[in-house]
Amino acid sequence: MNDTTADRPALNKLFRLQWEPAQNAHVLLYPEGMVKLNQSAAEILKRCDGTRDMDALIADLEQAFSTTGLAPEVRAFVTDARSRGWLE
Repeated sequence: MNDTTADRPALNKLFRLQWEPAQNAHVLLYPEGMVKLNQSAAEILKRCDGTRDMDALIADLEQAFSTTGLAPEVRAFVTDARSRGWLE
């Protein structure tokens, strides 16, 4: 997949990301059920709002967590999330 500035991942409209106190985690809700997310997945998906391209999304995560080198993992997760239908 070629990541261009036009590539602005957004949560699929069929899914809703929310904090679920009973699960003590963020979850993706959809008509057939729920996906419990780990913290990394939730932080990435929170930023998939259609306004950020991949470079901006990665820069935001690296700044938020005072780290660098997240690009390969973030790109791999976004690719996987797209294949699962979570992202448009």
